[in-house]
Amino acid sequence: MTEGLVLGAYSGGKDGGASQLTSAGDAFDGLVSGRLRELLALPFLCSRSGPPLKKGKARLFHGLHQDFPSVVVVGLGKKNAGVNDQENWNEDKENIRAAVAVGCRQIQDLEIPRVEVDPCGDAQAAAEGAVLGLHEYNELKQKKKTVVTPQLHGSAEGEAWQRGVLYAEGQNLARYLMEAPANFITPTKFAECIEQKLRGFSSTVKVHVRTESWIATQEMGAFLSVAKGSAEPPVFLEIHYSGAANTNDSPLVFVGKGVTFDSGGISLKPSSGMDAMRADMGGAATICSAIVTAAALKLPLNIVGLAPLCENMPSGKANKPGDVVRAKNGKTIQVDNTDAEGRLLLADALCYAHSFNARAIVNAATLTGAMDVALGSAATGVFTNSTWLWTHLYEASILTGDRVWRMPLFEHYTKQVTDCALADLSNVGKYSRAGGACTAAAFLKEFVRAPHWAHLDIAGVMANKDEVPYLRKGMAGRPTRTLVELAARLARDAA
Repeated sequence: MTEGLVLGAYSGGKDGGASQLTSAGDAFDGLVSGRLRELLALPFLCSRSGPPLKKGKARLFHGLHQDFPSVVVVGLGKKNAGVNDQENWNEDKENIRAAVAVGCRQIQDLEIPRVEVDPCGDAQAAAEGAVLGLHEYNELKQKKKTVVTPQLHGSAEGEAWQRGVLYAEGQNLARYLMEAPANFITPTKFAECIEQKLRGFSSTVKVHVRTESWIATQEMGAFLSVAKGSAEPPVFLEIHYSGAANTNDSPLVFVGKGVTFDSGGISLKPSSGMDAMRADMGGAATICSAIVTAAALKLPLNIVGLAPLCENMPSGKANKPGDVVRAKNGKTIQVDNTDAEGRLLLADALCYAHSFNARAIVNAATLTGAMDVALGSAATGVFTNSTWLWTHLYEASILTGDRVWRMPLFEHYTKQVTDCALADLSNVGKYSRAGGACTAAAFLKEFVRAPHWAHLDIAGVMANKDEVPYLRKGMAGRPTRTLVELAARLARDAA
C-alpha cells in the first residue's frame, strides 16, 4: 500500500540558515544518501527559490525512496522553545501539532491512504496534530476526502503516540457531536451515541439514560421548564467511570450543558447564524468525550458525568419571559430571558452533582455570547472558587495548548442576579448586557456548595475559523483535551 511520510525540521537559527532535520529526518536522509538535505538546502542556497522552511509550512518531495513515494518536510520553528509565558502554552508542542497537521493534509490531498509521522521529539503532540488535523465532518456528503490513517514513524515512542491518538480522538468525538445537524443529534440520539462509545468499557463504566419521569421525580423544575417547549423529550445522561482502585474514592464530577438546539425560545434568536446553535450542547459533548477518553486511557480515578439534554424551542408550552420556575434546591428563578436557558439546566444538574461527595465539580457550557466578546476564541473562560482547581486547569491547558483564562467571580455580580422582583434569582443580570459572562457565573454559584468548583464558559471556543491551525473550519470540540489532562493530573495526585 502506498504510504506518505511526514518529517520535521527546525529553523536554522538566528542567521536564518538551512533547516535542521530531526533525528528521524536525519535517519531518512541517510537512507537516501543525503539527497533530502540537499533538496531542503536549495531554497537557502538559491535566493530565487525562496527562504528557508518556515514554522508551520511544508515542502513536498517525490521519488526519494521506494517505500515513501511522497515525503513532506514540515517546519517546527525554533528547537527547544519550551513554555511561552506570554502565550501560556508549550510552544514546542503547539509547533509540532500545527506542523504535523499541515503535513498530513498534504498527504491527504495526494489521496494517499496512509502516512507515517515523525514523532518530532514529542510523539503525543505529533499524534494529536495528525489525528486532529485530518478530521473533517463529512458524514452526510457523497463526495468525501480520502481517509488517511496516520502511524508513528519508528517504534521508540509508541506509548506516547497512542496516548496522543486517544486525546485527539476524544476531541474529534466532541467535534462530531457538535457539528452534526440537530435533527441527527437529538437528546435521545446524543445519549445513544455516548452509550455506544462506552460499551467497550462495561467493566469500569455504567451509563444511566434518565427519562422525563425521573427528571420530574428529582424536582428539576428549571431543567424541565426549558425542555417542555420542544416535542423532543429531555434526557438526563449520567455516566459513572470507576477507574480508581477504590470505587468509593471521591469522584471528579463533570457537568455539561446539553441544549441540542437553541432557538432562544420565545426570546427568539435572529435567524442569521442560528444553525450554529446545533452546537449549544458543546458542554455535554466535551465532558462526555473526556470521560470516553479517560476510560480508554484507563485513568486511575473515579469520574461522574452529568449531561442534562434538551432543546430550547418556542411553542405554546414554552417558558415565557417573566415566568417563575423552581430549581432542585428550592430556589425560585424569574425567567426574564428565555434565551438564557443553559443556566437553568445547569442549576439543577449542579444541585444533583452534590450527591456524589465530589473531589471537584467542573461544569462546561457554551453559556454566553459575552464570553466570546471578552476572550474570543483564544481561551476558555474559567470562573472558580478554588485556587487549587484553577492551578490544575491552568497547568493542564499549558500542555494541551487549549488555553484557559481566569475570570472574576465577585459578589458584585451576585447582587445583579439576586436583586429580583418576583423570585430569589433572575436568570439575567439587572444591568442587561454588562458583564454577561460574569453574571451568568454568579447565577450558577447560587447552586454550588462544593469548595472546589469551576465553571468553564466555552462559548468563545465553540467553533474554529482558522485560529487553531491544526483544526479545520467548523465546531472545535474544545476544551476536551484540557479536561482529559485535568483528569490525568488529578489521577496522578491521588496516586
